[in-house]
Amino acid sequence: MTNGGWAARSAALVICAAGLAGPAAAQSDGGNPFMNLLLYGGTTKPPEAPPNPDDVYCPPIDVTEGGAALLQNGSGGVRSQISLGQVSRECTAAGGGATLVRVGVQGRALLGPGGAPGRFEAPVTVTVKRGSEVFARRSRRAAVTIPPGSASASFAFVEEGITVPAAHAQDFEIEVGLGAGAGKPARRPRKPAGGQSG
Repeated sequence: MTNGGWAARSAALVICAAGLAGPAAAQSDGGNPFMNLLLYGGTTKPPEAPPNPDDVYCPPIDVTEGGAALLQNGSGGVRSQISLGQVSRECTAAGGGATLVRVGVQGRALLGPGGAPGRFEAPVTVTVKRGSEVFARRSRRAAVTIPPGSASASFAFVEEGITVPAAHAQDFEIEVGLGAGAGKPARRPRKPAGGQSG
């Protein structure tokens, strides 16, 4: 691929990934069979029960500022661009009023002009917090392999077993980000506590 072609393709990916920062875009609408399989154990999202005032609060996922895409450089130039794709979450009631959170992350690696097929690592951080109080911060380097003859490949994983204490179960945030951007908070208005977000 020429440098011009890479630049155009890279710009399109960055624009696409940056769009994840909006709360609506960061949500799974149940239309992705792969993410449904990871989160729910089947290719379709289970039907949702009618609204109930006792439903578990589950805020939308924020993509951290600057954390939607990551360029990896090498001696020959840009080796790859890794970008977040779809993210999703599931919140269930735990004992004593606490909330148990699962977060699904899907992303993609794209070869740059200085890259070659092989194994790449996508550094992803999932944070569940309230303000400056962090209940869980899980960082992992998700492996993604681009096979010979291909220019891209995808990765996906689920972080689970994250517990939000009962005292904050109605007011917490979920953030996902790549690389250094994972440490910068997302910028969006906070929703008032006590309501189930869509």
